[in-house]
Amino acid sequence: MQIRVLGSAAGGGFPQWNCNCVNCAGVRSGTINAQARTQSSIIVGNGSADWALINASPDILTQIKNTPVLQPARQVRDSGIAAVVLMDAQVDHVTGLMMLRERNSPLPIYATQQVFDDLTTGLPLVNTLAHYCTVEQRLVRPDQEGFSIPEIDGVRFKPITLSSKAPPYSPHRNDPHPGDNIGLLMTDIATGKKAFYAPGLGMLEPQVEQAMREADVLLVDGTFWTDDEMISAGLSSKRAIDMGHLAQSGPGGMIEALAPYAAKRRILIHINNTNPILRIDSPQALQLEALGIEVAFDGMHIEI
Repeated sequence: MQIRVLGSAAGGGFPQWNCNCVNCAGVRSGTINAQARTQSSIIVGNGSADWALINASPDILTQIKNTPVLQPARQVRDSGIAAVVLMDAQVDHVTGLMMLRERNSPLPIYATQQVFDDLTTGLPLVNTLAHYCTVEQRLVRPDQEGFSIPEIDGVRFKPITLSSKAPPYSPHRNDPHPGDNIGLLMTDIATGKKAFYAPGLGMLEPQVEQAMREADVLLVDGTFWTDDEMISAGLSSKRAIDMGHLAQSGPGGMIEALAPYAAKRRILIHINNTNPILRIDSPQALQLEALGIEVAFDGMHIEI
């Protein structure tokens, strides 16, 4: 099983277009040791020309441009994107769907009923996309043992329910349902090796801890370093936990949560533009390096 990181940043990317925080200003001017990143997304494959796109970010066209395996190669109109799996209905994970509208074959989209409901009501992207190409809605039940994508041979996908709010435009924004947000435990059937992907993780519940124990590679939420990061930067009144993210530092944080899995490959993804770990030589980044925890970057290749 192969995983390629298309985008490693949180919503807005890095630098964020309207942000003049220390990180964003520094990467624009070249005064900090950091690299730009697009918004969070990965692809998963198993050696063929076909890949599953996990979340379709607004940066999808740039990501395809930077990823040759997704570019047309077999016929006049072609794509390495065989199917799309949506983990939630958040703007930064779904609006890239509209950039796939020129597709000349049906587009399979895997998502929970809650996500499809949000994308046909509050943000009707699926309805709109259907005017341009055929959309195949393939339902994922948040409690099912797993599902296969026929186009991606040899990989099994298991949804892991995550506690999170639905998007602001969801009809049940303030009434959370299982399926509003899922993680994915992905298994290479031939080898039994597994990867757990959860870019939005705010709570370590039993099903999450079980997935982390099973996986050989953990690709998890790296959004914020501290719970009050956005407040301290003067950019928001919300804490990380209020936005559905578990900060890395502090008691009960992601670093502590990853400590029991030192023998596994541990990678942080979905990194907010304010997070000091974006600066390669920052004390925070060096702390992660000393602990053997990696920071995802655009173009990162993971083979399991």
